Amino acid sequence: MCRWLSYIGDPVYLEKLVFEPRHSLVEQSLHAEQAKTPTNGDGFGIGWYDERKTPGLYREILPAWNDPNLRSLAHHIRSGMFFAHVRASTGTETSRTNCHPFAHENYLFMHNGQIGDYPLVRRVLEAMIDDEFYATRHGTTDSELIFCLMLTFGLRTDPHRAIRKTIEVVEREMKDRGATAPFRFTACLSNGESVCAIRHASDDKPPSLYWRKRGDHVIVVSEPLDTESDSWIAVAPNHTLHVCRDLNVCEEPTLSATGCMGAA
Repeated sequence: MCRWLSYIGDPVYLEKLVFEPRHSLVEQSLHAEQAKTPTNGDGFGIGWYDERKTPGLYREILPAWNDPNLRSLAHHIRSGMFFAHVRASTGTETSRTNCHPFAHENYLFMHNGQIGDYPLVRRVLEAMIDDEFYATRHGTTDSELIFCLMLTFGLRTDPHRAIRKTIEVVEREMKDRGATAPFRFTACLSNGESVCAIRHASDDKPPSLYWRKRGDHVIVVSEPLDTESDSWIAVAPNHTLHVCRDLNVCEEPTLSATGCMGAA
């Protein structure tokens, strides 16, 4: 399993969240407290929005705690919306193309979880991806496949329908092919204007997801960045959290969500 965070609000330097908190994302890459495995050393990535419509992206196969480039970039990059992710592989190789977040046009996507018994359904799910998006798929992870399915199912025009359909299709194909391991899907998506975070599982054990709002920002995380436990709010299982540019926050059941993320 992986650990990740997303930020939306007044611009800050990435190091404020990636490095500085007591339980920062880099600390979680070594000592995660709410993950299946405590170490997330199979690469990392950051994605950020600035004056351009498309996000910047930096991904590397080194552990996050062992890359001086990450420390330098986090010290200098200032953004009002960014993602950061540390990876623990669930079976696919450690490569830059398999590190999160994934980007397409103005979208960023990152994921913690897995499609259970992935080899049983990989081929049939890949066959559903439109050629346009299949051509831009560079890695081998189930996470990037999920992102491509969302794009195929209309992420640009009706994002919440695309999310619902992707979940439904994945779970249907798993059932039809006799998969017994669960689908675990705690993910985050942005179009550069808002953030959508999903906490879902086909069983009763969805990966953890929390959020916190302070005056000028909202942070969404896999696990809290500090010991101020009362300030972090857990997202309910099978719910989606929406955070708009004005920092309005709403939480809805995923399979009936409408949210604030409009078409690109």
